[in-house]
Amino acid sequence: MDLHVIWFILITVLFSGFFFLEGFDYGVGTILPFLGKTDGERRAIINAIGPVWDGNEVWMITAGGAMFAAFPHWYATLFSGFYLALFLMLLALIIRGVSFEYRSKNPEPSWRNGWDWAIFFGSFTPALLWGVAIANLVRGVAIDGHMQYVGSFFDLLNIYGLLGGLAAVSIFIMHGANFLSVKLDGSLAQRAKGISQLWWWIALVALLLFVWGIFAYDGYAAKGFLAILVPLLAALALLAVRFLDEGGAFWAGGLAIILSVVTVFIGLFPNVMPSTLNPDWSLTIYNASASDYTLGVMTVVALIFTPLVLIYQGWSYWVFRGRVKAGQEGGY
Repeated sequence: MDLHVIWFILITVLFSGFFFLEGFDYGVGTILPFLGKTDGERRAIINAIGPVWDGNEVWMITAGGAMFAAFPHWYATLFSGFYLALFLMLLALIIRGVSFEYRSKNPEPSWRNGWDWAIFFGSFTPALLWGVAIANLVRGVAIDGHMQYVGSFFDLLNIYGLLGGLAAVSIFIMHGANFLSVKLDGSLAQRAKGISQLWWWIALVALLLFVWGIFAYDGYAAKGFLAILVPLLAALALLAVRFLDEGGAFWAGGLAIILSVVTVFIGLFPNVMPSTLNPDWSLTIYNASASDYTLGVMTVVALIFTPLVLIYQGWSYWVFRGRVKAGQEGGY
């Protein structure tokens, strides 16, 4: 196994961790205005992710940084071609971060309600756009012989891309509701569980259609045993959500997200951005990569610092592992 494959696997791991962790953050923010009936309930919902949401976003930054360093042509083509979509995502994330900080600065109900809807926008929009982006990577995009995307933003809003957006939003809402059913107590936790069960049906249908679409592109099923086993396990994990208690449902939903991301990357390999114009113009882990020396240095750095980051984030979750009660003082 060469360094190109190792870094492709590492980026897969980073995006899997990001969608698992930030997925429930997006889900919590999306259902916030609908689940919380009072200011105290909404504060409890936000406080459930308050200590960890910004740490979860680090996974996205790390994945983007790893992509930039290991596969610079992939990074350049993706971020220039999907520029408008990524700009909207960044704008939504900025609004989301500001909303968390400014919500409690004024006790007026209209002020707090406005920021709650800003949190909704800042959570729903990235979830949707991530799903659209991932679906278009699977489907392939218009890349020419100079590694440049020659399509438009609206080309990304095709039927399969929008299906990917629906799949991401629905499974994140389910995942976020399962997280709240573990972190909250009383009637609020029960209502969160009800939302999870409702969106489980939508997530199941959307995700199965999305995975079926992966099989339809680029001979996915011919890529070996893992290409069949991983999506099957993802489907079984998602089915298990319906029959497990709160904690089990959360972990099963998270496993379904991770395995779905792995399914996407198995479908891509060895490509990173397939071209719909000419298969020879596709970006691969070889023609889009940095030098072997750069990959070697990065591997040493990753081996040193990745365990430290994981230990610190695990410690943070352990410290804030308790349940949050509505009306509890402090926080947002």
